Amino acid sequence: MLLAIDADNTNIVFAIHDSETIVAQWRMATSDTRTADEYVVWLSQLMARAGVGPEAVDGAIIASVVPQTLFSLRSLCRDFFGCEALVVGDPGMELGIDIEVERPGEVGADRLVNAIAAFVSYGGPLIILDFGTATTFDIVSESGAYRGGIIAPGVNLSIEALHRAAAKLPLIGLQRPPSVIGRGTVDAMLSGMYLGYAAMIEGLVARIRDEYGAPMKVVATGGLASLYSHATDDIAVIDKDLTIRGLAEIYRRCGAR
Repeated sequence: MLLAIDADNTNIVFAIHDSETIVAQWRMATSDTRTADEYVVWLSQLMARAGVGPEAVDGAIIASVVPQTLFSLRSLCRDFFGCEALVVGDPGMELGIDIEVERPGEVGADRLVNAIAAFVSYGGPLIILDFGTATTFDIVSESGAYRGGIIAPGVNLSIEALHRAAAKLPLIGLQRPPSVIGRGTVDAMLSGMYLGYAAMIEGLVARIRDEYGAPMKVVATGGLASLYSHATDDIAVIDKDLTIRGLAEIYRRCGAR
């Protein structure tokens, strides 16, 4: 089985994939100081509860946008699972996707992984909307090429920034507001964050489609995808496992399986 690791700025997801489906997955907060031993203690207990022993894992792949995590994650795979992990973005690694932007090396590993998984599952052209630390829009052409995208502040990041910068604004939990016009501070903030981001999504999707010149399906992933699917009709598909499936597909393409 394959251990797929997706390390973003907020969380690291560890998933066990059996080449067909995701057997189990867990997430922990990202820390650039966590050691391989700490990962082992945490992950071994969770795997034991799921009935998966370390001997069942015979391959590993990592996508990380936090370079400081890579040494410990590689060590985890080598020392605990006895395998050298593939790392998305390593020199010589062929992903099987054309990256049609000015500086391909600047594209985040997670965005390319999502593009591969989405095209395999849904064809193209596509807009991939990822609700993560940043809210990103990634464009995949009808041929499966990565065409670039948009990066905006993530919803939770914006809520935290507003709370830190304005002394009288509380830290709120995101939910649909009772009305567009807030009749209190919390409701006003909810309207700005929930409906404001929904309006941003609709506006940017419309502009992307207009510039691209063709209908484009919107595939949403990330923790807030389900919540925002109720705020806009533009989201056609919610795929919470997109990145893990993309890692499994890259591992297969690299001939490691």
